[in-house]
Amino acid sequence: MDDALLHQRWLLEVPEAAEDALGDWLGRAGANATFRSADPPHAFYAYFPPGAAAPDPAALAAFPGVRLVRAERFADQDWLAKSREGFGPIQVGRGFHIRPPWDDAPPPAGRVPIVVNPGLAFGTGGHETTRLCMGLVEDLADQGGLQDPVLDIGAGTGILALTAWLCGARQVTAFDIDPDCGPAMAELLEHNAALFQGARPFEAFVGTLDDPRVRGPYRTLLANILLETIQDLLPRMAELAAPGGRLVASGILGERQDEALVSLAAHGFQPRRLAREGAWIAILAQRLP
Repeated sequence: MDDALLHQRWLLEVPEAAEDALGDWLGRAGANATFRSADPPHAFYAYFPPGAAAPDPAALAAFPGVRLVRAERFADQDWLAKSREGFGPIQVGRGFHIRPPWDDAPPPAGRVPIVVNPGLAFGTGGHETTRLCMGLVEDLADQGGLQDPVLDIGAGTGILALTAWLCGARQVTAFDIDPDCGPAMAELLEHNAALFQGARPFEAFVGTLDDPRVRGPYRTLLANILLETIQDLLPRMAELAAPGGRLVASGILGERQDEALVSLAAHGFQPRRLAREGAWIAILAQRLP
């Protein structure tokens, strides 16, 4: 077959810390899909459409730890199946079953199915930080500490806001600065409408923490974003948090644990619990009076 009619696929080794920056660069360089496999060894794939020239692999040297394992071509008929590789169901926490729209197998007994379309925005359940935050939200609910109102900062797909609602919260607001997250949150609500029975689990908008729709005080804050962003927003989060309110924060590499704990304490958030998965941690903290 003529090479011009074939897709190209790269298999790469990619440290998780480099994943977002590399994915952005690959998109600008012509890739029409990227994803990380949910199964070990969690390989990273990039796809290039027929007729598109892949970038020079030498440019990968700009991303520490990234290595091109192999490049291969395949016919168009394989595209749908290949684009879905690695997007199987995921068991999260004690009570959730996250699945893509095309997998309609029933969940294990006792687990609530959440349908998420992978690739629209961050927050599909495939990343450790999302799973860690969902687990801490579950723990808060079990201990009576998940209290309204709830604010999900940098919500991505809105999966943490939905988790809070499923765990009993009823005044939930979610926002993200990324315009793509507006449609992603709307789609999450559409895919899972059967769970709500006419209710609206959370109010969603695209904006910032200074948006007039952000009205504290909040009893629960959720922030699954990078540590640098958390540090930038901590003064404002401290203003919005009610005394005794809880903050679930992640997007934090384990090697920066001490830095994160010190930053939280400096802004009046006393760390109460730390959870870890792989290279990442999530912290549950409480706003001091």
